[in-house]
Amino acid sequence: MFSFFKKRPPAPPPAPEPSAPPTAAPTATGGRLPVAPAAPPAPTTTTTPAAAPSPAAPPQRAGWLERLRAGLRKTGAGIAQVFTGTRIDDTLYEELESALLLADTSLPATEHLLADLKRRVKETKATDPAAVKALLADALAELLAPLQRPLEIGAHAPTVFMVVGVNGAGKTTSIGKLTYHLAQDGQKVLLAAADTFRAAAREQLAAWGDRNRVDIVSQQGGDPAAVSFDAVAAGRARACDVVIADTAGRLPTQAHLMEELKKIRRTIAKAQEGAPHEVLLVIDGNTGQNALAQVQAFDAAVQLTGLIVTKLDGTAKGGVLAAIARWCATQQRPIAVYFIGVGEKLEDLQTFDAREFAQALLQ
Repeated sequence: MFSFFKKRPPAPPPAPEPSAPPTAAPTATGGRLPVAPAAPPAPTTTTTPAAAPSPAAPPQRAGWLERLRAGLRKTGAGIAQVFTGTRIDDTLYEELESALLLADTSLPATEHLLADLKRRVKETKATDPAAVKALLADALAELLAPLQRPLEIGAHAPTVFMVVGVNGAGKTTSIGKLTYHLAQDGQKVLLAAADTFRAAAREQLAAWGDRNRVDIVSQQGGDPAAVSFDAVAAGRARACDVVIADTAGRLPTQAHLMEELKKIRRTIAKAQEGAPHEVLLVIDGNTGQNALAQVQAFDAAVQLTGLIVTKLDGTAKGGVLAAIARWCATQQRPIAVYFIGVGEKLEDLQTFDAREFAQALLQ
């Protein structure tokens, strides 16, 4: 298993203290002030700890990559078919343009990718369609790269997440999986059932809470903003590391419900200065261009910081991530894609890696 979260300084200090049995180093720290005379030993000491973390880098990710490739097969099949010929000409680029548009890559992203690809082909003097396909993967990875960013926790006590999205996108399930990984990472999590309209939503969140052994703040038929406020206040009082507020699903066209989201955001800010620290939109990867419209609408209402893209298994519209990346670039709004999901299992929600995604799409 690899690390899901990037921890800020407050979390790491306790760990190094116990795990630093070489107390010889701390004793030497007293002599580290006059380090000028003892210059040779100092570099040697610093190299030894640096070497320790490196071996822990290779994690088991092969199974996940296989599931990602399988999930994106429908999207990638149409694009890969373009490169089965033997010539690189205008026909190839026209067919590629159609394939990218059919994958819901959007016109601006498609135009950007084609222009970038032609430049790369010219620079490398590529003559083989397979080589051009590899260059397209490079161009796509570069376009998606700004969306790749680790989710940071530990800089605030607690770190507050507000999770939004339309009905059926997989918000509550994603929160449950996220909570599981946080709990596995040793974080103390508190959930806020701010979807007070649906009893089923509270029950579903409660089931995830029981499964992950975390507490939930809920109130039947109460005000969602008040529930969120109480949860953040409780999270501070109980010394929780993370508080996650689950909000009711809503369409971005429902103005009164979008206003309610703004109210929840403002109320959370009153409960803790600077919160919410992350506003996450959960989008269904099957919705294609509609997912981009959701990003734009929810961002305008609550200033998104990140995305969780679900249900990428079996979709023919996986190109929408390129559309989102291009929109973010033109708006100069780098909204991170923190996680992507290709199934219902816990391990089917994983961190987003731009190059992995590009290669899986163009397998």
